[in-house]
Amino acid sequence: MADIILKDVYKRFKDFTAVSNLNLEIRDKEFLVLLGPSGCGKTTTLRMISGLELPSEGKILLDGEDVTMNRASQRDIAFMFQLFALYPHLSAYQNIAFPLKTQGEKKDFIDKEVKRIAKLLQIENILKRKPKQLAGGDMQRVALGRCLIRKPKALLLDEPIGTLDAKFREEMWTELKKLHVDSQSTSVYVTHDQMEAMSMGDRIAVMDKAVLQQVGEPFEVYSNPKNLFVAKFIGSPGMNFLDMKAVPEGGKIILKFTGDGTSVEISDLLQDKVRSHHEEGRELVLGIRPEDLSLVSPGTKNSISGSIYVVENMGNHKIVDVELAGNTTLRVRVAPKVKTDIGDNVAVSFNMEMVRLFDADSGDSIMY
Repeated sequence: MADIILKDVYKRFKDFTAVSNLNLEIRDKEFLVLLGPSGCGKTTTLRMISGLELPSEGKILLDGEDVTMNRASQRDIAFMFQLFALYPHLSAYQNIAFPLKTQGEKKDFIDKEVKRIAKLLQIENILKRKPKQLAGGDMQRVALGRCLIRKPKALLLDEPIGTLDAKFREEMWTELKKLHVDSQSTSVYVTHDQMEAMSMGDRIAVMDKAVLQQVGEPFEVYSNPKNLFVAKFIGSPGMNFLDMKAVPEGGKIILKFTGDGTSVEISDLLQDKVRSHHEEGRELVLGIRPEDLSLVSPGTKNSISGSIYVVENMGNHKIVDVELAGNTTLRVRVAPKVKTDIGDNVAVSFNMEMVRLFDADSGDSIMY
């Protein structure tokens, strides 16, 4: 297996830039997820790693070797597409065996390897069937088997379970991650589904508008996003945002909610971050996850008042929407036994350790 390094990579299609100044290191045996909305450049990045597209600028290194201008056949990389692209006239066995057959391997060796892969993927019982006789999950396993049988340096997967139903897709998250561990491959996985990314990735690389926004382990990206885009894109429900203004008061920096002027005291750490990044009076965006908010009685110190207008019962928790002044809404995650009636006047308090602050103009976090 191998590590993959992209240095200052650009990809342009005439006047359109699909990938801009991408610098990314994918570690040996790592499962890295490229995450972002449609059109952000993640599939183009995957295609450049594979050699199906060549970069307009920059370098791509595979296991220390410069493969920037090498075509796909010269890179020893396996690519699994969203549509499985199985040969319809061949059996599952023959589809899996195809790469070794084209390499001129002996029949006994091919048979041994196909059976090894079939056992790994738990598809020994379907090897004689053709694709039209297979369910979606079985076709996926056959396509994976065809990728894995020649032991590539890296395995690239472009939304391979996007067409499956929700329940089966969740089951496949576990299956694919287990397969990655068993095969000891370096895997790069493209998806627009942030839950899929959080569940599967050792690290997540978030992209938007052709630019890499942040790379990190799932909890790091979730709890400490580098900008407002990442904060909004990751999480279900998403992060809450409040427009605030940093002002001095009694020798400290406090935040005033622009909706109704309520003052919120912040920790010494946050005060230091505000002082080092901002002039007094600058506008900030306070971000906080629903699970880091609490419902308290109106008038509680360091809280913001509002009223409940929507309650979503999720079984093991509730999501309570609290409407504040200025048409601002906070979504609060609470225990199912917490009494929540629509129209109740409540207040919302903050776990200050989990508050994240962003520059209102640039959208960048001031926490770094």
